[in-house]
Amino acid sequence: MPANQKDTHQDPLTLYFIYDSHCPWSYATTPVVAELINAFEFSDLHLLHCAHFNGSDAPKKAQIEQVSKLSKVVFGDNYLTQNKQKVSSIKVANFMSWVQSKQASKEFELLQVIQQQHFVAGNSFETRADFDKLINQYKLSPSNKVFKDALSHEAESVLAGIAEIGEAIGTNAFPVLVMTSGDQAIFIDHSQHISAPEGVVAAVRKELSALEG
Repeated sequence: MPANQKDTHQDPLTLYFIYDSHCPWSYATTPVVAELINAFEFSDLHLLHCAHFNGSDAPKKAQIEQVSKLSKVVFGDNYLTQNKQKVSSIKVANFMSWVQSKQASKEFELLQVIQQQHFVAGNSFETRADFDKLINQYKLSPSNKVFKDALSHEAESVLAGIAEIGEAIGTNAFPVLVMTSGDQAIFIDHSQHISAPEGVVAAVRKELSALEG
């Protein structure tokens, strides 16, 4: 199949990505998601921010080192020098739920930009000013409730959806990648692909063929 041609299937395909914008493992999984988006024609794409980091803790140094060793993602000096500080992804969760409802076509691109700004440039995204460059660049007009310290109603709805998925697959861990084809689901183990994200496409094609066979 030509590289620029997407797989299409009789049954509609849906992709679910449960992540936290401030989670190093989620950051390393995003290139895997990008490969899937480029390879398959999804009828629906659900990017679900789980808002794990609420200001009470931060990713551990050992975790960051492990992600750096196993994947190709880059952690900048600005991020590494402040990684012991407690972080909150609440405002990004609010922002992404707003984007999902208002500018869904930009959602994945914005997630990639946010992760680059956080993990490379060290942007904490804890105040409205931290979002200004992004808002101006993409000509966005998020409501003021996005920048409150509590989860918005939209973000709470996302968490309710995540809880349903967690119950269905039997885990509350994240990041999670699940693809559905019609009424059948494929659980994609991100840890098997973060070192070479392009390999996920062949693995998923094999899974889909088994489902259709």
